[in-house]
Amino acid sequence: MKDFRIRNVEASDAAALRELMADEGVVRNTLQLPNPSLRHWQKNIQHLLAEGCHQLACVDAAGRLLGHGGLSRFPEAGKRHCLALGMAVGKEHRGQGVGSALMVALMDLADNWLGARRIELTVYPDNAAGIALYRKFGFELEGRLRAVALRDGEYQDVLAMARLKEGWA
Repeated sequence: MKDFRIRNVEASDAAALRELMADEGVVRNTLQLPNPSLRHWQKNIQHLLAEGCHQLACVDAAGRLLGHGGLSRFPEAGKRHCLALGMAVGKEHRGQGVGSALMVALMDLADNWLGARRIELTVYPDNAAGIALYRKFGFELEGRLRAVALRDGEYQDVLAMARLKEGWA
């Protein structure tokens, strides 16, 4: 394993999250807008740290943010057993185990502490590395959502993937 560690996201991470989310590769693979402002992330971090949200950061030995991942519980009573997953890894840190380290920590949190039965996410079909990472951790393709996301001025499809806790499939 590389020289990094996983820790909880803190309110003081707003500037680092802004930099991560401004990364061209991150913008391209998420529903974020390009060039996010620091003010946006200072406000958004409060949402990320709200009740039912569990946010992790992967940082290097100097404390620099390499990647971010989070699980959020759905507010609807009938979906309390489900979590939504989102994550981002900086372009220069991809392929170094950051995504896998975040996924190990997130799946442990979901399975052993949050009692999740289902974790779901969406991913662009051209994000082969993301899809491979999710498959590695037991996520399966459930369907394609047509023209759901606006990216580069065009409506794009996304793939719906989910991971069901063993015994619940």
